[in-house]
Amino acid sequence: MRTRVVFNQKGGVGKSSITVNLAAISAHQGLKTLVIDLDPQANSSQYLLGDDATYSADKPALEPNIENYFEEVLGTQQSKGLLGNAIGSILKGRAKGLESYLHASPYPRLDVIPASPNLGALAHALESKHKIYKLRDALQQMSGQYDRVFIDTPPAFNFFTLSALIAADRVLIPFDCDVFSKRALQTLIENVLETQDDHNDHLEIEGIVVNQFQAQAKLPREVVQQLKDEGLPVLDSMLPPSVLMKESHHKNQPLIHLAADHKLTQAYQSLFNEIEQK
Repeated sequence: MRTRVVFNQKGGVGKSSITVNLAAISAHQGLKTLVIDLDPQANSSQYLLGDDATYSADKPALEPNIENYFEEVLGTQQSKGLLGNAIGSILKGRAKGLESYLHASPYPRLDVIPASPNLGALAHALESKHKIYKLRDALQQMSGQYDRVFIDTPPAFNFFTLSALIAADRVLIPFDCDVFSKRALQTLIENVLETQDDHNDHLEIEGIVVNQFQAQAKLPREVVQQLKDEGLPVLDSMLPPSVLMKESHHKNQPLIHLAADHKLTQAYQSLFNEIEQK
């Protein structure tokens, strides 16, 4: 099982779009694939599960979800009936693995563990009880069930991002050719390398995914060249801008199912092939 984290501390760089579309291509090619959504905005969850995963002030988040999993890790969910006591609740929580929180997407071989808007409220308790390795351990227990796992992360270096990096083999860094994004890259890479040194020596930066790349514009070309000149692992397959992505979001259909022959879909296909060959 190969586990990839899609991570950038800057929002709006295409994390969820990249996560979902690479996962959809993976499943489309016959690989049993799981998406874990750790971002409270739940964009990946909504992209794949549609209205079921859309929440609002009067509509609760879809359950079971990743918040429920971490609640079980903490032993905070109280069971009913014969296990309606603290010890029973803890034992029941420990008995559950990540497979208890799965939702099947509409697409063959592609499952989702959705996010929750309240996930962040658990971070302090999880940190104080040293639960940083729980996601890694849970994924290891599922190693025979999936070929590929893609983890979407919040746009911050927090408990959940660190948990994902500890659980992963590889990290993909979306980059949108913005000067501010370039300035933030050094801190991001330092965080990944520190995680590698302290927690996960198998973790590697698989590459920087250049998103919204306008090949005819001078500034994006210059920024990408600067990254390459600095020795950063920029992937050759770059993703062009297209209104098709908005249509894909609106219809809750990954590109490979919406328009397989479109140039943006083919760019994602090229990106998937490139990282799979690494």
